[in-house]
Amino acid sequence: MEFKVKDHFENKEKIVSEIYQKLISECEKFGEVTQSPKKTSIHLDAKSGFAGVYTRKNCLLLHIHTNFEIDSNRIEKTEKISANRLKHIIRIANPSEIDEQVANWLESAYKLKS
Repeated sequence: MEFKVKDHFENKEKIVSEIYQKLISECEKFGEVTQSPKKTSIHLDAKSGFAGVYTRKNCLLLHIHTNFEIDSNRIEKTEKISANRLKHIIRIANPSEIDEQVANWLESAYKLKS
């Protein structure tokens, strides 16, 4: 079965799509970004995946892969995924939450994977 980005926004509040559009717009400032829809998420890829997006009814869960720990109360959870990689999970409920801080984290993740 082929998955489409738009499928992830069915039965979700309109703001979820607005958050996603702002996220993509921010990421494209770093360079080329490929959106790879999967069954339960959308992977954002440079040469390989640097972030993952999980849509919820009224928010997004953004997973960012880094080689450093992010010390912020905005991070809901951090998981070590390999010897030198961490995954940070951020809940985003409004497009305004894609701010300079989140953009900097995304840019670090993008550069790591490009």
